[in-house]
Amino acid sequence: MSVYVISEVEVLDEELADTYRQLAEDSIRRHGGRYLVRGALPDAVEGAWPASERLVVLEFPDAERAREWYASAAYAPALKLRQSALERRLLFVDGVSG
Repeated sequence: MSVYVISEVEVLDEELADTYRQLAEDSIRRHGGRYLVRGALPDAVEGAWPASERLVVLEFPDAERAREWYASAAYAPALKLRQSALERRLLFVDGVSG
């Protein structure tokens, strides 16, 4: 069953964020993931969405692959850089089977 990684992101440093994106993208692909939404500014039809926050949605084949990616040596440099580049909330969500 697919797993979705949903990230609410506020960019703290645009230059560092660009480097983070490049590092993250390579590690995501290596672990079978793909972007469904990348850096979108959502149109909040109901409720509020902070104007400074972007949305990212990734899809992985299953939870194991998503967790392997997050804990991987390939993602580690991006994850370390993230601390200075981005403020975020990161969620792992199971998709619907069938």
